Amino acid sequence: MEAEVSWSGLPGMSFVATTGSGHMVCMDGAPDGGGNNLAPRPMEVVLAGTGACTAYDVVLILRKSGQDVRNCKVKMSAERADEAPKVFTRINFHFQVIGRGLKPNLVDRAIKLSHEKYCSASAMLGKTAELVFTHEIIED
Repeated sequence: MEAEVSWSGLPGMSFVATTGSGHMVCMDGAPDGGGNNLAPRPMEVVLAGTGACTAYDVVLILRKSGQDVRNCKVKMSAERADEAPKVFTRINFHFQVIGRGLKPNLVDRAIKLSHEKYCSASAMLGKTAELVFTHEIIED
């Protein structure tokens, strides 16, 4: 896996990342840190990427289990260390799994498998942060 990050050259702290798959992601800093608030902060991108990684796993596992999953949302809130490096110290993941006739035990299993076996991002963040998972099933 590869990526390249370049300073945009604009006044402030805007950066553009180009991923190995050829996609671009813009990032910026907060105004009080020299940024212009034109894009998400780098740590917000890390958090969002982790949510996408685990949601991807949950949907894939549920589909393979024969579940009629229609949507999966993950709402996350994170706490960070007060001192640099300001790593995540706690991340709450709340899954909203939407579908028809979803079996609660299979939803539980999918979330657990994602966290314990498949999601590389949450495995990394779990080295510095307490990860808390909750969920609700919404009938569609």
